[in-house]
Amino acid sequence: MAELEPAISARGVCKDFGGFEVLRDIDLDVATGTTTCILGPSGSGKSTFLRCLNWLEEPSAGDILIQGKPIGRTGLGRDAKRMARNELAAARTSIAMVFQHFALWPHLTVLGNVAEAPVHVLGRPRHEVEAEGRAILARVGLAEKADAYPHTLSGGQKQRVAISRALAMKPKVILFDEPTSALDPEMVGEVLAVIRGLAQDGLTMVVVTHEMAFARKVADTIVFMDAGRVREVATPHDFFANPQSERTKRFIARS
Repeated sequence: MAELEPAISARGVCKDFGGFEVLRDIDLDVATGTTTCILGPSGSGKSTFLRCLNWLEEPSAGDILIQGKPIGRTGLGRDAKRMARNELAAARTSIAMVFQHFALWPHLTVLGNVAEAPVHVLGRPRHEVEAEGRAILARVGLAEKADAYPHTLSGGQKQRVAISRALAMKPKVILFDEPTSALDPEMVGEVLAVIRGLAQDGLTMVVVTHEMAFARKVADTIVFMDAGRVREVATPHDFFANPQSERTKRFIARS
C-alpha cells in the first residue's frame, strides 16, 4: 500500500517581524489522522508557527503543503499576490482554526455561528448545513444551545461552539491555538474531552497547548519548540520518559 502524503508538511519555514526572527528554518511533517501537540515556553514561536500553517501569518520564507499541495507562496510581487489570493482562499477551506478567545460572532445564534462559513464560503444550502450543525452541536453536548447567543454561554460552551464551527467546514486539518488558555479551570476539562473525542475519531489536529497531561495522553506526536526552532519531535512516551536534550529536560522539570 502506498504511503499517505502527510496532512501537513512545513519546509524551511521562517518568519520575522521587522528584522526580529521568530521562526527559524522549521521542517515538520504531520501524518494524516494523527494529533500533534506543540509544547514549549512562552515566546518560543508556537502560535506564530500555527498561524503560518494556514497563512494567517505569511511566512518570510519556506513552504507549507497540505496533502502535498502548497498553500500560499512566499516572495511574490503585488500582481502575483493578487492572482494567488483566490488560490489561497480555496486552500484555506481545508484548514480550520480554533482560537484562544473563541472569535464567535455576537449577533448570530450558536447555530448561526456554526452554519455561517459553510453557507457563505462553501456555498452549501442552508437547510443542509443547519441540519448538520445541529448534529455537531449534539456531539459536543450543546444541542439545547442552538438558538442561544454567545453572550449567554460560559467560556467552555463558547469554545465548544468554536470547535463545532470548525467541524462544520469538514476540514482536512484543525489547528488549535491554546484552546483552554482563556478558560476557568473547571471549564478546561469539558473542552479537552471534546478534543480527545476528535482524536479518537482520527481527525488530523495540531494543538498548541500548555496542558502537559493532555498532551501526554492524547498526542501521537509531541513537538517541542524553543527560540523559534523545533528542538525535539517524539512520541509522548519518549518525550516525557527519555528527552534527548538538556533544554527539553529543563522544560519538563519546570512544567
